[in-house]
Amino acid sequence: MTAPATPAPSARRLRTRAALLAVLGEHGTLSRTEISRLTGLSRSAVSSAVTDLLDEGLVSETTATAATAAGRGRRAAAVTLRRAHALVLAFDFGHTHVTAAVADTSGTLLGEATAHLDVDNHPREVLEAAETLARQALDAAGHRLDEITAIAAGIPGALDTRTNVVRAPSTLSQWIGMDPAAELGRVFDRPVTVGNDAEMGARGERAHGTGRTVNDLVYVKASTGIGAGLLLDGRIYRGASGISGEIGHIQLPDTGTWCRCGNRGCLESVASIVEVRRRLAHVLAPGARPGEHVDLPPLDRLADIPAAARVIGEAGRTIGRVLADLVNCLNPAAIVIGGELGQAGAPLVHGIRESVDRYAQPAVAEAVEIRASRLGLRSELYGAIDAAVAVAVGG
Repeated sequence: MTAPATPAPSARRLRTRAALLAVLGEHGTLSRTEISRLTGLSRSAVSSAVTDLLDEGLVSETTATAATAAGRGRRAAAVTLRRAHALVLAFDFGHTHVTAAVADTSGTLLGEATAHLDVDNHPREVLEAAETLARQALDAAGHRLDEITAIAAGIPGALDTRTNVVRAPSTLSQWIGMDPAAELGRVFDRPVTVGNDAEMGARGERAHGTGRTVNDLVYVKASTGIGAGLLLDGRIYRGASGISGEIGHIQLPDTGTWCRCGNRGCLESVASIVEVRRRLAHVLAPGARPGEHVDLPPLDRLADIPAAARVIGEAGRTIGRVLADLVNCLNPAAIVIGGELGQAGAPLVHGIRESVDRYAQPAVAEAVEIRASRLGLRSELYGAIDAAVAVAVGG
């Protein structure tokens, strides 16, 4: 007698299963209560899904003693994703650098290599450098390219997700019309996942940085340009064509500075790292001639210099004016400030906080935390690692 066919799981059950795998992939080990809180699923749904995943061998569950308020111990179950051993390759493309990194599927970085070059204007040389850097990173990690199971990269420009081509002429000017995923795919003879660098920064902060456990997050990359990566309800939001988050081209009132996009008064034309350094040179080296190179201290050492802190704080207030509108629209739990300007730390964060408190609605302003990135200039690299891991484990 033929055994009856096992019924296919319902769509709801599949969504629950995927939600558990995703949250465990991001956070490693979690209790069932923490899974319920992070996913918004009921405890019964979590319990049922964990049981299914245990039966499939995709997770393990151990118990550990946790102290209660009364001082007595209780047994707390911890669920961990069982990952097959796999390696991923990740790239962070900046305007002036390329970094390649090899990591395992726990997100542990095993080897990396960096080169400084003009990314915007020499795409073919950059693609050749990416292959060289990948091999250097693999050598440092003691592995081979044929061991890599997934590859991901972040690029510093607008990528149209409908066509996978670079769109905005104001950045990556020589990449317009190119499909970076296809180009890198030809270099490495395998599929490559590519996203905007701010999107990768948001992923990096959620997976490895100060945004862990936050489901509604705005990551701001403040460097030569200013862009935002949006994590809404636990998912990256890219918009209709993948070009969301271009806050650097929001125009400010009473500002007539020309922007590289051809408009006047864009945020990045008055608050980018280039403009901040120009103003810092003016206050820290007042005798320097216009255009003369001035060696400035690292931004994280300027908080105790009053004139420099005022320049950085003003940049923060300018950026915060735009972020206040974003806070009103999205009601995020956290804003994480990264990029080169993010290295300025407290003066920048305090300036942003001041404008958000002044211009956003009180309830949403009160709900949002504003934090400097703990990953520093590596948020985008760790985001690319996270994107590659998601492909490797089927997330």
